Amino acid sequence: MKRIVTLCMMLMAVIVLAACGTSKESSTEKDQSSSTDKEKIIVGIDDKFAPMGFRDEKNDIVGFDIDLARAAGEHMGVEVEFQPIDWKTKEAELLSGRIDLIWNGYTITDERKEKVLFTKPYLENAQVVATKADSKMAQLSDLAGKEIGLQSLSSAADALNSNPIHKEVKNITEFADNVLALSDLKTGRVDAVIIDAVVAEYYMTQQPDTFKLLEESLAPEQYGIGVKPGNEALLEKLQAALDKMNEDGTAADISTKWFGEDKVLK
Repeated sequence: MKRIVTLCMMLMAVIVLAACGTSKESSTEKDQSSSTDKEKIIVGIDDKFAPMGFRDEKNDIVGFDIDLARAAGEHMGVEVEFQPIDWKTKEAELLSGRIDLIWNGYTITDERKEKVLFTKPYLENAQVVATKADSKMAQLSDLAGKEIGLQSLSSAADALNSNPIHKEVKNITEFADNVLALSDLKTGRVDAVIIDAVVAEYYMTQQPDTFKLLEESLAPEQYGIGVKPGNEALLEKLQAALDKMNEDGTAADISTKWFGEDKVLK
């Protein structure tokens, strides 16, 4: 009788251990799956950065980077949600996990490389000087003694500070976005604005005979997409999607829609 009871107890123990092992294995597989297969990606943007990402007359978020991100999401099999952020805190938003990507005319710099991971460059840009169309300013040296505007904590500040002319300007006013900077330029509160070439060229087509660009640019640069350090899996998946979009012509079509030509780096 004791032998039968002992055998029964041993059998029950085996069954319990097997069930626990199966449950643990299932839980582990579920955790691994959820950490690598995200169904939604949150993209942080400056929604006043035309033509890369901005709001149209219907208040919808549109732009080159917006179309590119949506197409990349389709290639990756994920939903893309756009989250307007304060551009001054973009890296903090990314590192905190509130957004998954910084993707809106985000210039690759050595300083930023220390904080975030970057995709390969996908678009050429430059920091240029915009003035009123009737301004007598013609070259960088004409910035001496002038009131200069630029977007706060943007690569425009780096470009200006790296040029000797920054020591000769009268004053530098930082704005929350380029729209405000150009508005003050239009009304004469500042004499010139340091701004991304792609943005300046867009506004020049929207408001002809209002602005002009100096022939000399301050600094060439390239746009990339910022990913949180430690999330190499997302970076690889995103880069694979971008590469595929270059191969199948999707990126070229989006570029032609917004710029009239294929400007995407291959």
